[in-house]
Amino acid sequence: MTFKPEKDFAASILQGIPEELPPPREFDDQINHAPIRKDILTIPEKKLAIKNALRYFPQEHHLTLAVEFAEELERYGRIYMYRFRPEYKIHARPIEAYPHQSLKAAAIMLMIQNNLDPAVAQHPHELITYGGNGAVFQNWAQYLLTMQYLANMTDEQTLHMYSGHPLGLFPSGTSAPRVVVTNGMMIPNYSRPDDWERYNALGVTQYGQMTAGSYMYIGPQGIVHGTTITILNAGRKITENGEDLSGKIFVSSGLGGMSGAQPKAGNIAGCISVVAEVNPKVTHTRHSQGWVDEVIEDIDQLVKRVKQAKTKKEVVSLCYQGNVVDVWEKFYEKNIFIDLGSDQTSLHNPWAGGYYPVDISFEEANRLIAEEPEKFKALVRESLCRQTEAINKHTDRGTYFFDYGNAFLLEASRAGADIMAEDEINFRYPSYVQDIMGPMCFDYGFGPFRWVCTSGKAADLKKTDTLATRVLQRMAKQAPPEIQQQMADNIRWIKAAGANKLVVGSQARILYADAEGRMEIALAFNEAIKSGKIGPVVLGRDHHDVSGTDSPYRETSNIYDGSRFTADMAVHNVIGDGFRGASWVSIHNGGGVGWGEVINGGFGMLLDGSQEAEENIRSMLFFDVNNGIARRGWARNEEALFAIRRAMQQNPSLTVTLPNIADDHLLNRIF
Repeated sequence: MTFKPEKDFAASILQGIPEELPPPREFDDQINHAPIRKDILTIPEKKLAIKNALRYFPQEHHLTLAVEFAEELERYGRIYMYRFRPEYKIHARPIEAYPHQSLKAAAIMLMIQNNLDPAVAQHPHELITYGGNGAVFQNWAQYLLTMQYLANMTDEQTLHMYSGHPLGLFPSGTSAPRVVVTNGMMIPNYSRPDDWERYNALGVTQYGQMTAGSYMYIGPQGIVHGTTITILNAGRKITENGEDLSGKIFVSSGLGGMSGAQPKAGNIAGCISVVAEVNPKVTHTRHSQGWVDEVIEDIDQLVKRVKQAKTKKEVVSLCYQGNVVDVWEKFYEKNIFIDLGSDQTSLHNPWAGGYYPVDISFEEANRLIAEEPEKFKALVRESLCRQTEAINKHTDRGTYFFDYGNAFLLEASRAGADIMAEDEINFRYPSYVQDIMGPMCFDYGFGPFRWVCTSGKAADLKKTDTLATRVLQRMAKQAPPEIQQQMADNIRWIKAAGANKLVVGSQARILYADAEGRMEIALAFNEAIKSGKIGPVVLGRDHHDVSGTDSPYRETSNIYDGSRFTADMAVHNVIGDGFRGASWVSIHNGGGVGWGEVINGGFGMLLDGSQEAEENIRSMLFFDVNNGIARRGWARNEEALFAIRRAMQQNPSLTVTLPNIADDHLLNRIF
């Protein structure tokens, strides 16, 4: 049974999985598809995967679907259930368009559809939002059933999501989260990369990345602000006047999902950015969206263009359609000085399309992933060694290189590259969190706060920008000297956000703010909703934040008390948010640095102008940030100790354990 666009949208949502089998869908070659996953299951396991998939359908359809699912498993390495992909367009509609009994549930439906919007998602037909494997659901049956549950649920029910599978609606209270999400929560000894391949192929777990599986992705804008701050602060490390990056060259790679933000951020920061990308479809998407200015396919032409831009001190973003290893090597050969260097390929997923080795075509690499995985792994390792060697040559000339949280340093070390420091314990280069985001932002409580205007109106987003600007300008007048730079950067960002045309998909905005800033901005929004000036607003954040993520090679890489390999903070964060007013909460294994390498959590909160929403703002947003600051302060991080003491002064109900600092000279006398 088919449905006409929009006219029968509500009926389609309420139907869920159709009783009659819809006709098979043709494979759309115009869409960017996920790479074919390697054939990892045994014959008994393949039978189990199909048996698992058939659970969603009545027995009269099992013969037809079993054959079809077996073909998908054989061809793609996964069962996506393409037949059940809806015919209506998937995008963030105004909240009123969703059939619902709970407004919070309608907001969640809006956010889910935004994550799967082809203009937003990296591999929309495989339900993957970004990062090569960051999934919202494992298959289309899960999507249909989840949307049906959300449309029918009340404010006294909670939907529990097990790695994309909607377990069901359970009775709860009005103050409970409407949805609780877990993704990839494996027993620790079953959290290796091949474990993800196997159990995802079986249909029993998924990689939710961070904001993919938590329904809070807002397109590459979500990382543009963080990337802009990172580039600006990296510039402050290499120049006397970090505000002026004119003529400076920033080199990186990746234009997919999150990494697509790099050239846009380079433009905002005012430098020359060169970003390499191997996938032509991804390049076309980012160029057509205006996120990269020029695309160059010839390496010699790229050299010429970069020299021209440097001479004229242009602010321009260039995409090299090819491999970044060639850029690093050619720029060294031609004596082009790279001021700032990084990498943002999806190296958390190195064997399944997250990183493409140099000297072979994109098409050949995809063939090897599926047909000759061991050969592909060897080529990736060789490529990482070559890339590291070229980077080392540039840093010897003075380039400032930083790991941008994509597991580049970790995977390069595993490949045998010359990436270790002299002590053979630490990496030669810092994580950007160690040098920049940790001490300059997270320890002070500043992180990627975000909001979505559920009306879908650009006018509402503009009004929220204005409200946020006013709040920040007022707060800046009273802010202590320690955070004046952060306040100035945020005001600069939000004032220019509209002009920079950052919206892809939902009418959303991101802003690095501390707990006080988040609460004050949210309260201003709630008052505007109450008075009818704007429609309801969804609040959220990236999991990549002060409290949300325990990740020893990224978010908590500047934790030096030995606890960076623990995950208590992220777990407490999601539990604490859950009973303090979040509309939905999520916790994942995986994130941007790899399966088994991180635990991360997030939330969503609907503001509807009510007194309840105001109380939730004051309770949940305060905890969501200060949980992490308290942990960072206990780790003896000086900036976090300042921030948590300030938080206790602002709220007398907050009392945290502070460390007594041991004298290193005393310890040196003992050992």
